Amino acid sequence: MKGLFTTVENGLDRDHLLCLVRAFAGKRILVVGDLVADEYIIGAPLKVSREAPVLILGQREHYTVPGGAMNPGVNARTLGAEVFICGVIGEDTSGERLRRRLAEYHIALDGVFCEEGRPTTTKSRIFAGDSQLVRQQIVRVDVIDDSDLSDICKEEMLSYLRATIPSVDALILSDYETGVISPEIIQTAIPLAREADKIIIVDAHGDLDRFQGVTALTPNQPEAEATLGRRIHDRASLEAAGRELLERTNAQGLLITRGSEGMSLFERNQPPLHLPAFYLGEVADPTGAGDTVAATFTLALTAGASQTEAATLANIAAGLVIQRLGNATNTPEELMAAVRAQMEG
Repeated sequence: MKGLFTTVENGLDRDHLLCLVRAFAGKRILVVGDLVADEYIIGAPLKVSREAPVLILGQREHYTVPGGAMNPGVNARTLGAEVFICGVIGEDTSGERLRRRLAEYHIALDGVFCEEGRPTTTKSRIFAGDSQLVRQQIVRVDVIDDSDLSDICKEEMLSYLRATIPSVDALILSDYETGVISPEIIQTAIPLAREADKIIIVDAHGDLDRFQGVTALTPNQPEAEATLGRRIHDRASLEAAGRELLERTNAQGLLITRGSEGMSLFERNQPPLHLPAFYLGEVADPTGAGDTVAATFTLALTAGASQTEAATLANIAAGLVIQRLGNATNTPEELMAAVRAQMEG
């Protein structure tokens, strides 16, 4: 397959991109946001229940993976970074599972706090299928408490941010709207990071106008539309949306992910860059692809990439993870192999 990117067309150099990926190693990334337990229950269809017209599944697998703000952290860690997580979980089984999984990745947990009575945000996905059948998700059950955090918990997080931001290379704010990314967190974290000249990336499901003066925002298209209050329906409306969001947020860059349509990068005083979607195989599960984009884009910038180079690497990284079930991640070797396969020398 002919590569989507060439050194001539986009001014990109394959060997330089490979050097950037190697430079991910040892970068220090702080991820702040909503911590989610993504639970997967996978069963083989056995028969139809007598109680209701539903399938009975024989459970084959049951596991929990870090989701929400933890997923960009795990992505960055798998790519070689040193990662610090700041957020809130419950004193429950899901929270304990998450702690164990993060410890397996050697991710710092000093910024993970518990609030009495607050459950761990948990999203349970039930899949039907086995080795002879295609796995298909049939239902999802969520446990979410999106109320405001207590003043005590907020102050614990703020103290951690004040102590940690000066020592990292980049800050990622990951907002899944479960109450962690409060105005107090935004008003403390962003000015601290700007004063210390850190890379600041925002991946937010809510109103993007809350985040002013960051390095870049990485919304998907529906999130961008929600902030603007209008639909993006063609190239012209997309480019108008990108320009307006840049102005409204005072960001240096804006990377809008658009699913099968690829992604679009907007920078101040630069023409828009539209990248087609990258696929090497069949799409298995798009869950968490946006987190992969945020992590890879952030790491590339900390390694000295331009936003064009960072977006290119993020696009390739996302195309890899959607071929796997659940919140998948890439290793540096996998990402470099994909860069070599996709770009002409």
